[in-house]
Amino acid sequence: MQVFHCQHCDHLVFFENIRCLKCGHALAYLPDLAVMGALEPLGDELWRALAPGATQPYRLCENYRTHAVCNWAVPADDPHPLCISCRLTQVAPDPAQPELQLAWQKLEQAKRRVIYGLMQLGCPIIGRGVDPEHGLAYEFRGDADAPSGAVLTGHAMGVITVNIAEADDAERERRRLQLHEPYRTLLGHFRHEIGHYYWDRLVKDGPRLQAFRQLFGDERADYGEALAAHYREGPAADWQLRFVSAYAAAHPWEDWAESWAHYLHMTDTLETAVANGLALQPSRADEPTLHAAQLGDSPPGPFERLIDSWFPIAYVVNNLNRCLGMPDAYPFVLSTPAIDKLRLVHEIIGDAAGRTGAAPAPTATPNSTVSPPGTPAPTGSGSSPTAS
Repeated sequence: MQVFHCQHCDHLVFFENIRCLKCGHALAYLPDLAVMGALEPLGDELWRALAPGATQPYRLCENYRTHAVCNWAVPADDPHPLCISCRLTQVAPDPAQPELQLAWQKLEQAKRRVIYGLMQLGCPIIGRGVDPEHGLAYEFRGDADAPSGAVLTGHAMGVITVNIAEADDAERERRRLQLHEPYRTLLGHFRHEIGHYYWDRLVKDGPRLQAFRQLFGDERADYGEALAAHYREGPAADWQLRFVSAYAAAHPWEDWAESWAHYLHMTDTLETAVANGLALQPSRADEPTLHAAQLGDSPPGPFERLIDSWFPIAYVVNNLNRCLGMPDAYPFVLSTPAIDKLRLVHEIIGDAAGRTGAAPAPTATPNSTVSPPGTPAPTGSGSSPTAS
């Protein structure tokens, strides 16, 4: 995440802010400029952005204006009332219920951070308006609405379903302990599930499929049987030698989604470190060292530089958490096979963004990459569902 400042008073502002605490200017994220913009009213629900490069007026996302669950803006010439993140949501909690509105706010906040990161990486974000059968969409559902009495967080044919209960910190912690997971966050769910979407979009029918199978295994292995065995027997005793997490050992699809999520964790954290000028200069030469220039660029540069930068970052954030009496922020150890898988994720994202010699994946304008409200979700099972 970049560091943002109010364009009116130069005060530090954050990605989630809706108002500058120093000068009081309204704020909104402007996806077309990739900045938090200070806004001044023009009347007729239009706003002038003070951000450099802003040449047109904006409207607040309808979910910002009426439900307070968003803080993004929409260019005035875009006919869609929702921002490019909110319009990906097909099913949302009832905002008339305060506890559900809070859950919706948390869900959209995590989704916006993921969408921001994907845009920074140059990943194609294609909604149902362009691809009605397989485009990206989100459904936020509660157990009370499920015929079976339980909503499984997962992915099927472009639709990512997230159980509203995951937005409740206490319930999510209960599930984390029940499933013996070292790490379970709302943002982690979003990053994992969209990994399944991008496997379908970037790997399944692409030139990297054989490379995927060499590293991750054959995804044609029975998925349901593999998950049942994982939950019945647990992962192999030596899973740490080959996988980024225990759940990654369940099936090649889950290995990919876990590796994808870790890659997004890494690139977002490293971008934040770069933006804040973080450097590590210990007094001993044998301790982790990090120079700001070592961190690389956004989008990320060579994979070797990214991975070399990650180990000092993980070291320092874990030590800082321990000082606060908190669990490790990054409770994982990356083996050589896990790093090789992360390298392939890096290369496939580079292919999609046109950074590694491959033709860039097709992208569409903000108007056409999303679906209008009420677009029905497709029926049937997807090629890479998950109940993680």
